[in-house]
Amino acid sequence: MTTKNDYKYTVSSLFAGVGGIDKGFEQAGAEVIWANEMDKNACITYRENFNHSLLEDDVRNVHEFLMPDTDILTAGWPCVAFSVAGQRHGMKYTCSDCGHEHMVTYEQYVQGATCPECGGNTEAIDPRGTLFYDVVRFIRAKKPKAFFLENVKNLHGHDKGRTFKVIEEMLRESGYHFESRIYNTMEYGNIPQNRERVFIVGFSNKKALQKFEWPEKLPLTNTIDDVLDRNEKQDEKYYYRDSSQYYPMLSETMQRKDTVYQLRRVYVRENQSNVCPTLTANMGGGGHNVPLILDDWGIRKLTPKETFRFQGFPVDDDYSLPEDMANSHLYMQAGNAVSVPVIKRIAEKQLDALEKVYKKNTKNKKENEEMTTV
Repeated sequence: MTTKNDYKYTVSSLFAGVGGIDKGFEQAGAEVIWANEMDKNACITYRENFNHSLLEDDVRNVHEFLMPDTDILTAGWPCVAFSVAGQRHGMKYTCSDCGHEHMVTYEQYVQGATCPECGGNTEAIDPRGTLFYDVVRFIRAKKPKAFFLENVKNLHGHDKGRTFKVIEEMLRESGYHFESRIYNTMEYGNIPQNRERVFIVGFSNKKALQKFEWPEKLPLTNTIDDVLDRNEKQDEKYYYRDSSQYYPMLSETMQRKDTVYQLRRVYVRENQSNVCPTLTANMGGGGHNVPLILDDWGIRKLTPKETFRFQGFPVDDDYSLPEDMANSHLYMQAGNAVSVPVIKRIAEKQLDALEKVYKKNTKNKKENEEMTTV
């Protein structure tokens, strides 16, 4: 008889949110050992679903050596500074003395930047855009075998590609080999949500990157009916009735049950592709931001559980939402999250590439066979 080998590559997660990236890597066979997240409500949901160490703090306050040694570092850093929905200041700084806008190097970020024009005081226009420097800080300190990074599609083209070029330069200077792809959830995750995100997969060993293969497209076999709770009436608070100022417009436009709608204050948008539009964090603002459907009991918003399903979270299996948390927080968490099935598929390929180079499982399996074969 032989003993089955169970070595798992370890993962540490920055900007963990509610654990979408971590759940994907967990499903792929990795072991998540540490995470960092600053949002207190996201931390509540995270702790509901994971038992490993979660450090609740702003990453800028976290010393890099508080992260344990790890095989893979993951980060889905805030996207507002790059998103089409935001003001897109990105990683730019502006001088408080002369007003000059400029980028800074990693070294300048760590040591304190000054204006290249006048030498005056300079600060990030949107501090959220500079958080990638902290990702680099952890990568350089911990030197993981690999990293997995995620952000909005617009990161690729932001500032005519200059922002992404700076990111690539910092990663190369950190000693890593990497590739990036833009994936849509409905094309690579078999989840009916139109959600495009950029993924950057990197390795310290060039051979691992050469062994890495990006997942291929999948046919979209799941429909919105596989996600929605259509068989029973939902809580009345999710429904629009004739007392709502929007009801006349909604009832006139929303005639189909096989698609998802969006209320845009002055008009209603029907999603022609019969999938859910991109879920966004501003769903947490309530009102018109949450996608709408027509069911047997009327016009209603998606429930928080349905929004998590549209992100591929196993909410009917081993992932739970806190019962006493406000819906506004849950909607925001779903909008900020990643699509778990897409993460899982890329993570499987990344783990395969690591195994082909480091042969952790092959080596241990051989040792186990030698010790346990009768």
